[in-house]
Amino acid sequence: MQAFWTGLGLGLSLIMAIGAQNAFVLRQGLRGEHVFQVCMACALSDALLLTFGVYGAATLIGRFPALDNLMRLAGAIFLLLYGARAMIAALRGGQTLDPTGQTGASRVRTLSVCLALTWLNPHVYLDTVVLVGAVSAQQASKAAFLAGAVVASFTFFFALGYGAVRLRRLLASPRAWQVLDGLMGLVMWTVALSLVWPMVV
Repeated sequence: MQAFWTGLGLGLSLIMAIGAQNAFVLRQGLRGEHVFQVCMACALSDALLLTFGVYGAATLIGRFPALDNLMRLAGAIFLLLYGARAMIAALRGGQTLDPTGQTGASRVRTLSVCLALTWLNPHVYLDTVVLVGAVSAQQASKAAFLAGAVVASFTFFFALGYGAVRLRRLLASPRAWQVLDGLMGLVMWTVALSLVWPMVV
């Protein structure tokens, strides 16, 4: 059980940091749009990455150093573009959103953005594959450690997504969404800068 609680604690500590993926889950929860699918996509993606990390893929980036810079660049470009989209929406006066949260965004489009924010983010690989993989090597039971980390991911994403649903009435006005889009854009750009900064200094 000690390995399980270690995995749970480490998983929560890594995933609770504010980032592009969490900002997107929060936004979808506030909109009340495809919340279950988005939370499930994030949690399952984390589970896959954690499994790779615990069972031997922690050395992948170490064996292919160029892969690190390639992932950083691809992730930064995507985040810059998506952040610009959010900032443009904020400058235009906020989302055209009614109080019920129905915006007409398709499930496929929403999940595509969600998965891109997850799989194009090098921080995800560094956390779930490299760091978690390294810590798992010190555990008496890798399976229990992995189970704890996976439970942490599912718990956090569903709590974030469905917890945000309860705040929808407070954020029903276009002005509130204008602020949210602006903050989301800033988060995206900050993460993008953090990805490319080690490559230019």
